[in-house]
Amino acid sequence: MWDDSRLVVDVQSLSRRFGKQLALNQVDLQIPPGMVVGLVGANGAGKTTLIKHLLGLYRAQAGSVRVLGRDPVRHPREVLREVGYLSEERELPEWMRIHELMNYVAAFYPSWDFEYCNELLDAFGLDRNKQIKQLSKGMRAQVGLVAAVAQRPKLLILDEPSSGLDAIVRQDILKALVRTVAEDGKAALFSSHLLDEVEQMSDYVVMIDRGRLVLQGTLEEIMSTHHIVVTPQSLDSHTLLSTNIKELSHQNTTSPHRYLLHGNKELIEEVCCSGVGSPFQIRCATLSEVFIARAGRSTNAIHED
Repeated sequence: MWDDSRLVVDVQSLSRRFGKQLALNQVDLQIPPGMVVGLVGANGAGKTTLIKHLLGLYRAQAGSVRVLGRDPVRHPREVLREVGYLSEERELPEWMRIHELMNYVAAFYPSWDFEYCNELLDAFGLDRNKQIKQLSKGMRAQVGLVAAVAQRPKLLILDEPSSGLDAIVRQDILKALVRTVAEDGKAALFSSHLLDEVEQMSDYVVMIDRGRLVLQGTLEEIMSTHHIVVTPQSLDSHTLLSTNIKELSHQNTTSPHRYLLHGNKELIEEVCCSGVGSPFQIRCATLSEVFIARAGRSTNAIHED
């Protein structure tokens, strides 16, 4: 689908076991420049394991991983100097002051943009003389974001970036940071349990469940092929099977009956008309509804690996 020579991330048939547990199962993922990819998965689904492969912290047991055309395990220096990363743990040196941390991180990145760094610190209202240990959880997250993006990375990886951020920061600042990376012709990958946030910020969505990619595509593709249908009576399973519509989930314990169907909207309407008559309701599914149907779990389980 993408030009392989320009891919920022190219993961092919990646599998990994921890003992008897299959953490990643034949994962394929390609990210071209200029794209923001949202990585969605429940607790233990494999999101963090995948991210650690991209950072070269895990060696591929099967398959291959390329970041900016290189194996991050064999070429960590060349890869990591072009990657910005924010961990959910916000592991920052407690004794440093903010300005000391920025100077320290800048020494590792030739592309560090001091002017952009100062703009971001001012936007967050951060006191450069404050020690890390004096910062709240939200302020630590803000400092971590600045350190991740001020180097102008070719690939920005954010693991649960909204953890500790208030609603205003999530909507205004985080969205601007990720979008800036994409508009510069670079790429961003972020994992999040906030599906509405993923829906707002992503060009492309990857859903992972029990180590498998259960769905990936542009938001437009996913939204245009997943529909919620409410009918006055149960749909005939034989009618569904006679079409190329895939019934992902249904609730038939109460009336009316609610389905999430995968397929072309016009065909779904035709099947509903022939199967139950009218009236029936149809609308595009939300990302949360698609995830529940695909992964078979409640969104309450969606958090982190």
